[in-house]
Amino acid sequence: MEFNHKSVLLDETIKGLNIRPDGVYVDGTLGGGGHSYHILQALGEKGRLIGIDQDEDAIRAATERLAEFGDKVTIVRDNYCHIKSVLEDLGIDRVDGIILDLGVSSYQLDTGARGFSYMEDGPLDMRMDNRQEISAEDIVNEYDEMRLYRMIRDYGEDKFAKNIAKHIVNARKKSRITTTHQLSEIIKAAIPMKVRANKGHPAKRTFQAIRIELNRELDVLENSIDTMIDYLNEDGRLCIITFHSLEDRIVKNRFRKNENPCECPPDFPVCVCGKHSKGRVVTRKPILPSEREITDNSRAKSAKLRIFERAI
Repeated sequence: MEFNHKSVLLDETIKGLNIRPDGVYVDGTLGGGGHSYHILQALGEKGRLIGIDQDEDAIRAATERLAEFGDKVTIVRDNYCHIKSVLEDLGIDRVDGIILDLGVSSYQLDTGARGFSYMEDGPLDMRMDNRQEISAEDIVNEYDEMRLYRMIRDYGEDKFAKNIAKHIVNARKKSRITTTHQLSEIIKAAIPMKVRANKGHPAKRTFQAIRIELNRELDVLENSIDTMIDYLNEDGRLCIITFHSLEDRIVKNRFRKNENPCECPPDFPVCVCGKHSKGRVVTRKPILPSEREITDNSRAKSAKLRIFERAI
């Protein structure tokens, strides 16, 4: 299957980056190269883009799509949490902009063999990086009931988390759960019929929770934002597109902390903690997709874009 993904909030992100023709930019979630292609179009001869992705299929697709830009683009297979070592290896001290699009690609969702989708039958995989040894199958079959419950409650925000965890544990006593269809049916049985009729797919939240847990998505995000801001040049911008409240909360809070890191009590006349602002939050409220974009691409519905600008 061709790697297909429609870039979300594309125009808003390119505008938000405030691109300098001779600047250096990082796409930390390269995917099929959608955002990167438009960044490269805006760059002059001296401009450069570093594309990072841990997905083997994404690397292959982006390499082909961005080939026309020659040595203006460098593609690295890695997790964006390693941006420091990636830039050091390339001899880059600072950059003028960084983008993260945290959504799962259409290709990953629509390719059953990747195991991300509750709509497509396939192996319980869900690995963003197939070099990783542990898969979703290991989590589903080896986590104890309490750990499954907490994972589904915290990362899936599903009020039926306890019952879903119980159903998973009972089902795997009979035979190992190995496919997305098996898991989806187990989850469906754990949720009351009247709830299933009025809400979206019953497995959506649990699949999200497993994917987040497996790929350490929230930990990676929270532990990377400060480093990314540190690598920005004066007036450089970090643009992050999130797709659910857990991600958005992390981005909002980290941006605010970098804008105002002072830990002194409010009644202190002057700051004595020595922590100074790294810049400003450009987006007091997140930028949302237009109605037209949502009509054209339903997967854009939950997207939110937040932007931080560096000051040195």
